[in-house]
Amino acid sequence: MTRFLAEAYVPRSRAADSSRAARCVRAAAEQLSREGTSVRYVRTTLLPEDETCFHVFEALSADAVGEVGRRAGLNWARIVRAVEEE
Repeated sequence: MTRFLAEAYVPRSRAADSSRAARCVRAAAEQLSREGTSVRYVRTTLLPEDETCFHVFEALSADAVGEVGRRAGLNWARIVRAVEEE
């Protein structure tokens, strides 16, 4: 599977909601996987000063990540393929 990063705008006034959003995203990814579209939630990183939140997934396509966002009620600003090194 490919790793994808989904970016969302989060106003400072809603930064406290990032934990709830992460739970919703995780649940949506799990539901989609149970339905046969392989997508795995990896992590969420909030940059409150930049009003930006990044959600990382492993999936077969960016479309699958887009569907996770729709089901979680989030609007992704963009979805891009990600390469991470540790």
